[in-house]
Amino acid sequence: MNKRLIYPLFIAALVAYVGLGAKLFQLSAADERDDPYQQLELFTRVLERVRKDYVDGEQLTYKDLIQGAMKGMLSTLDPHSEFMTVSKFNELKEDTEGTYGGVGLQVHVKDGMLTVIAPMEDTPAFEAGILPGDQILKINGKPTDRVGMGDAVKLLRGEPKSKVTLSVIRPSLNEPKDISLTREDIRVYTVKDQNNHRDFPISTDGLGYVRITQFAEKTDEELESALVKLEKQGLEGLVIDLRGNPGGLLDQAVAVSEKFLPKGKPIVSTEGRNRAADQQRKASGKGKVRSYPLVLLINGGSASASEIVAGCLQDLERAVVIGEQSFGKGSVQNILPLNDGSALRLTTAKYYTPSHKVIHERGISPNIVVPITDEDEAAIQLRRMPGGTNSIEDTLRLYPVAQQSRLRELVLADADPQLERAMDLLKGVRLLAKRPGSKAPRAEAPPQETKPTEKTQQ
Repeated sequence: MNKRLIYPLFIAALVAYVGLGAKLFQLSAADERDDPYQQLELFTRVLERVRKDYVDGEQLTYKDLIQGAMKGMLSTLDPHSEFMTVSKFNELKEDTEGTYGGVGLQVHVKDGMLTVIAPMEDTPAFEAGILPGDQILKINGKPTDRVGMGDAVKLLRGEPKSKVTLSVIRPSLNEPKDISLTREDIRVYTVKDQNNHRDFPISTDGLGYVRITQFAEKTDEELESALVKLEKQGLEGLVIDLRGNPGGLLDQAVAVSEKFLPKGKPIVSTEGRNRAADQQRKASGKGKVRSYPLVLLINGGSASASEIVAGCLQDLERAVVIGEQSFGKGSVQNILPLNDGSALRLTTAKYYTPSHKVIHERGISPNIVVPITDEDEAAIQLRRMPGGTNSIEDTLRLYPVAQQSRLRELVLADADPQLERAMDLLKGVRLLAKRPGSKAPRAEAPPQETKPTEKTQQ
């Protein structure tokens, strides 16, 4: 071979060899950094060092440390994955499988304080006037800053008819207030009418309204009962209010959606890392399928299962969605029981609408954007309090004096801009349907949008 060719080939081979070696070294180093045995060895050293040198190490057990490590590991993944101890897993099963004795409070720890997320409707806590944001300082005289979240839940729960006293503070109160509650079997109705009852009257225009507060085990049955009541009165159009609905059970979201869809229509699909577990849920065609015009109301508090319903019926042009951008919680959590009775709640997939729009961290965009002011939103919540307008003066005392006059005016005026827009749209559809030769149309979004009103970003 010509020497002029040998040298260039030799140099090229040498460069390729060096490059390959460098690449293999990088891969080896990466593998070493992610070697499970090496990382487990490091974890074990830390575990033993804590046991040996931590100032109160004699009070710790390996179980405490390992479970603490698992809680930390799961919490770094996303806000919805978590390690559940035996007691917390049992509480979850109670919440989803039946009733339990309690006061009906959803709580979490915020800035070191046990804080009310929301009182559950039709429960002792709700009827006592406990509000979101209230801080619980003591439970039966025991300071809550000295107990963990799990222990606080245990103190709130108990046998029906037993008593529990909460020491509650809120910004509008100068000092804590003791509230005595009687625990009950918590059975929450999730489908309500506009008056926060289950009567479901119809308007003179033939229009109906239902509000779904969450998707629990019997939401499907409750909605069916409400629709039957409305249809007996001559229902010609329906508003479903999903505002503030945090979600719940996927099966219930599917069951609610298919009441308005013919058999075979796609409702939601899930896609995850394990593609073999991906699935698509479709309307079963079982039961009565409704065809009257439909409008859904959503806001920033509409999440998870409520976003599945809104996204499905919007995509299939079965409903017009009115309100504000939804929350954007579109991930699937699987419960994986462990041998000792504890469990993992692990995010394994994401939800997609029929047109394959991702819900997670994006939410559902309304067809018609109708913003609402903070004062209007507060007034809507006040009308849903026990006693409604009959107890408005007592309820207003919980708010700063400067806001009371305006809130009283809004509550008594029964103002709800988003619901008013929904009803106006249905009235237009109803009038159009009554024209000679017209087919019964579905509600369709007009091209214009309502001008925004002032609202604080949340």
